[in-house]
Parts: sequence; C-alpha cells; structure tokens
Amino acid sequence: MNHTHQLPELPTPHANGSVHPMRRAGDRPPPGATVSLVVPARNEARNIPWVFEQIPDCVDEVILVDGDSVDATVHMATRCLPTVRHVEQSGPGKGNALRTGFLSATGDHIVMMDADGSMLPGEIPHYLHFLDNGFDFVKGSRFIAGGGSLDITRIRRLGNQVLLAAVNHLYDAKLTDLCYGFCAFRRDFLDDLDLHSTGFEIETEMIAHALRSGLRIAEVPSLELPRRSGRSNLHAVSDGRRVLRTLLSERPGARSAARAGGSAA
Repeated sequence: MNHTHQLPELPTPHANGSVHPMRRAGDRPPPGATVSLVVPARNEARNIPWVFEQIPDCVDEVILVDGDSVDATVHMATRCLPTVRHVEQSGPGKGNALRTGFLSATGDHIVMMDADGSMLPGEIPHYLHFLDNGFDFVKGSRFIAGGGSLDITRIRRLGNQVLLAAVNHLYDAKLTDLCYGFCAFRRDFLDDLDLHSTGFEIETEMIAHALRSGLRIAEVPSLELPRRSGRSNLHAVSDGRRVLRTLLSERPGARSAARAGGSAA
C-alpha cells in the first residue's frame, strides 16, 4: 500500500512514498544547492569501487570517514575518486563516524549511505528531489511501493517491526521503516538533529530528533541489496536494544521528566 499525505503548498512528488507533514518547514534551498555525500567505512576496500563508480553527478563532494581500516579502504577510495575527502573519525562506532562526516560536510544537502554496497547511489537524486521541494529530512524505506530488501533476515524484519511500532506510538508518527541508514537532510538543520550517539543507533536518534523537532519528513522507496563482500558489524539483538533505549530516552517529554525527577531527588 502506498501511504501518501499531500501537502497543498508543495508540488506533487514524482515517485511513490510516504510524506509526513510536521510542524515546521524551512525555506526552500537556493537554486543549485550543493550536495555532500558522507560514507563511513571500515575495511571496505573490496566494496568501495562498486559504490564509488555509481555516485551520480549531482553529488558535489564525497567524504569518506575511515574507522581505522586495516585494509586498503582509503587507498582504494582515492584511486577510484581522486577528489574524495578522507577524514579520520575521532572515536569508535558508526555514530561517531557519521557525526565526524556531517561536521566536515560543506554542501547545502547532506546524504549518508553505507560503503558495503547494500544501498544504491543511483537513488540519491530521488532523495534530493524532496529536499529541493520543501522537505527537511528524507529517509529511505524498504517497505513502501517501489522499495524492498534482498538482504533482511527474519529476525531483523521482526525487530524492525517492533521498533517501528514503538516509534510510531511514542512519536505519533506514521513511518514505514526505521532501521535503515540511507538518509538525506538539509545541513542547516544539523543543530536541530543534535546528534550524540556513537553506534548504529545514531540512525534512530536522527529520526527521533527530526520528529521531535517538527522537521518535515518524507519517506522514499529504496531497495536494500546484500552486502557485496565481507561481514557486517551489525548485531541484531544488542543493537536493537540500543535502538529501543534511544527511542524511549529521546521521546517527547522524556528529558523534562528526567530533569524533574532529578530535581525532586
């Protein structure tokens, strides 16, 4: 089923997707807005060529955030794309890598995607279309018309459904996917996202803060492919617990309640 909420002040989206009007929308980006692509990587030398050769021309800047790779990840990236900007993350974890990349980005729009070949760079223009037409945060969904996954396991699908139900209940949202890290946002909302997570849960923190801040969010269909080579660093059960803790701790009113409880004590 295609879940679409039309917004009269915006042009009709060109593709199927779930559009969620929130409380606030920023001004339209300037014509010819620049685009930064942030790619966190750790030991992805065998996957980088496939990913980089498909990056569309609409991307102005590619930032590779290397997490102490012991293989030829950095060398392969610079060989495939001499203009790539290589930055070292300041601490361990995917969350730290993404925050490092976001702070280094100079584009008006920031896109984040994995380096393992599970996400299609050719989908990036679809995300940018929504940012160029009034939305602040765009996230991929594998579970709307046009999307899908060739990689998700039964336990990961079940976990995503449970966590998705939690975010929709806690944040009064109507999202169709949660644990998927192909996202794009307008850089001038980076402070509103207020990111602190160090691990995989940063993707959930981004969505939770975007919902809590009232950013205008669009979901777009995305196809998840199997990792091309190597092993994932994702641990479904332990990372799922971290995601749930993030949803509970960041829900609207949670911080105020915690401060009030601390004051009373």
